[in-house]
Amino acid sequence: MHLSKSSAVYLLLIFAPIAVILDQVHADHIILFVFSIIALIPLAKLIGDSTEHLAAHYGTTLGSLLNVTFGNAAEIIISIVAINAGLIDLVKASITGSILGNIMLIFGLSIIAGGFRYKEQIFNRENAGLQSSLIFLAIIGLAIPTILSTTLLKSTDIENQLKIQMLSDFVAIVLLCVYIAGIVFTFFTHKHLFVTVRDGDVEQLTMEQNHRHWSKTKSFIMLAISMVGVVVVSEILVGTVEETSKQFGFGELFVGAIIVGIVGNAAEHSSAIMLARRGKLDLSIGIAAGSGTQVAIFVVPVLVIAGMVVNRPVNLVFTIYELVVVFLAVSILNLIAHDGKSNWFEGIMLIAVYLIIAVGFFFIR
Repeated sequence: MHLSKSSAVYLLLIFAPIAVILDQVHADHIILFVFSIIALIPLAKLIGDSTEHLAAHYGTTLGSLLNVTFGNAAEIIISIVAINAGLIDLVKASITGSILGNIMLIFGLSIIAGGFRYKEQIFNRENAGLQSSLIFLAIIGLAIPTILSTTLLKSTDIENQLKIQMLSDFVAIVLLCVYIAGIVFTFFTHKHLFVTVRDGDVEQLTMEQNHRHWSKTKSFIMLAISMVGVVVVSEILVGTVEETSKQFGFGELFVGAIIVGIVGNAAEHSSAIMLARRGKLDLSIGIAAGSGTQVAIFVVPVLVIAGMVVNRPVNLVFTIYELVVVFLAVSILNLIAHDGKSNWFEGIMLIAVYLIIAVGFFFIR
């Protein structure tokens, strides 16, 4: 049976049951860590593909909303499992890492992939501008609890910790409200500005990756199986993080920001690069920058609320390094996207900055 390039990644699904078996026989934690990381890549893609097939059955608007809702499902599941295990710093690092990975690494690779084939690519400035503005808003929201924590100085005091947590909860609620308002703006009141990105995201992307749509029943079954698989494999991954980090000398921030931050969005990454290669940079930006925005104003509130539910409070106090690099990344994205056109060298610049930031995370212990 012939597999398309986009479906070949499903061959990696074999690593999921292998990881489960190895976990049951208490195999070495490094092997478990590697196998679970690999297994999460096709599982995340299966969630994305199942959602795309469902979207094809429900029309443009509802289909797009399905994509928006489940776009970061794998990352949310991984993070909730980590929160339940008490790895709060890793979760917060994965948030910043996911934003950086989407708006710098993936956007950069997409520009390079398209730039080698087309001398110059044109894209929708309104969409890129909206994504950039939303991420700037989120950065302000994420920065305020950190600034408050620094201002209060005695951050170990229970009273001050409570104030910071209350502010974090309030910021999460505000960001969630902005996210909902953004959906109304994008899909209803100003949908004419984004029709190219939305229609392509639901119809064209699905058709190019899959020649035939799955039935609704098959789509729902595959979505359920893949989400359960992500939960199981995430449990294994989280259980091996601390020991593996110690053995390799990785800091928790590096594992969260670089490794987990990339794996959770692996399926979307390949789609963005493939579309840019075909000259559809609007769709590529809709995936890369749009996913980064989703993490900032949707995933963050969901994780804060999840922390409340499992009684593992998640505050929004980040390291100064995390806040500064995200701010710089968004600033660079805004400079590159403001004219509505790109070339491969701009992609090289984005990748270069991402690599510098990644090495910086490596040295944080």
